[in-house]
Amino acid sequence: MESKKDFKAVSSSVINKSMMSMIVMVIMIGLGEKLAERFLPLYILTLGGTAYAAGFLNFLDNFLSAVYSPIGGYMSDKLGYKKAMMVFTIIALIGYAIVLIIPTWQAVLIGAFFFISWTAISLPAVMSMVSKVVKKNQRTMGVSIHSLVRRIPMALGPLFGGLLIGAYGQVTGVKISFSIAFVLGIVTLFFIHFYMEDDKEKDKVSDEDRTAYFSLELKNLLISDILIRYAEQIPYAFLAVWVIKYKGLSGAQFGYLTVIEMVTALLIYIPVAYFADKHGKKPFVLITFGFFTLFPLVLYFSNSFWTFVFAFIIRGLKEFGEPTRKALIMDLAPENAKASTFGRYYFIRDLVVSIAALSSGFLWSISPKTNFLTAFVFGIIGMIVFAMFGKDVNTSDSTK
Repeated sequence: MESKKDFKAVSSSVINKSMMSMIVMVIMIGLGEKLAERFLPLYILTLGGTAYAAGFLNFLDNFLSAVYSPIGGYMSDKLGYKKAMMVFTIIALIGYAIVLIIPTWQAVLIGAFFFISWTAISLPAVMSMVSKVVKKNQRTMGVSIHSLVRRIPMALGPLFGGLLIGAYGQVTGVKISFSIAFVLGIVTLFFIHFYMEDDKEKDKVSDEDRTAYFSLELKNLLISDILIRYAEQIPYAFLAVWVIKYKGLSGAQFGYLTVIEMVTALLIYIPVAYFADKHGKKPFVLITFGFFTLFPLVLYFSNSFWTFVFAFIIRGLKEFGEPTRKALIMDLAPENAKASTFGRYYFIRDLVVSIAALSSGFLWSISPKTNFLTAFVFGIIGMIVFAMFGKDVNTSDSTK
């Protein structure tokens, strides 16, 4: 009973005005972002692009995430998270407009330079905000709330996008999705301007803080994280292709699978965050690395809708310790340079992982089996590295 009351108290204390503003913003811009994202490889192939073009889109996603992350951290430290968020949203709107105006697969790749940016470039700013507005010993809970609300549009976006494709076709359905994304982006821009509070205390980051040496613990986490992201990104661009084109499921069914994935993640975020803040982060991060590793193997052997349901439940469970991992990064970063350190971490990780994304088309051209099993092997190596060298940080007694 005492534990239940403690859990409720911790959850409610994390929710404040700044966190509520972030929640609404993430849902609105996220829904627009996710309406068409999962179907873009299919869209590229339909417009005449090759598997290499679809793989290159996945490479862009990871490469630009790497490049934009430190930029987002720097801008957040300099401008404050409110102004930075407005700039990031305008950049995404430019990308949506390019895809809508120019109906070619090449335009998708050009527009991706802009609309892919929002999540990557805004994440350091969001993490900086969380580190400021919640207590240090509740950071995992704060990050988990962000991760939880992100999954709402991640679940609904592909579902609605799949229904639009089913109703209007692969080309028109994706165009309608981008139109909705553009409108939601405009609404988000006005919401940020009128309702999000200014960052009253911008970080005063010295050059020494910004180039702070990565601790050995943070380096070990980074190496294992890179290997695990290889396991995730090698098959990522071809999930819809595998499910729809190879196994004969519909776009709507793929949307349902995504909903199942996200609901699974939503159910575990808050309980895991509570216990991770109380009892240490490493075990929860290691478990989530295990689900990352298992997914491509189970996906390959799935042949029916219900076996795919099982696979996407596993994919949802890979979020088991993701907020915990982000909170661990913040724990290991300098106190007055959270956004910059977080951005540099993601720059290094995503830059290296972009190589895996770029190779995904080559591996797929050999065979889907080669693609999925290569991903599985990288996951095993990443788990071993983190199990042997990963460290924990105890913040249970710390305050803001």
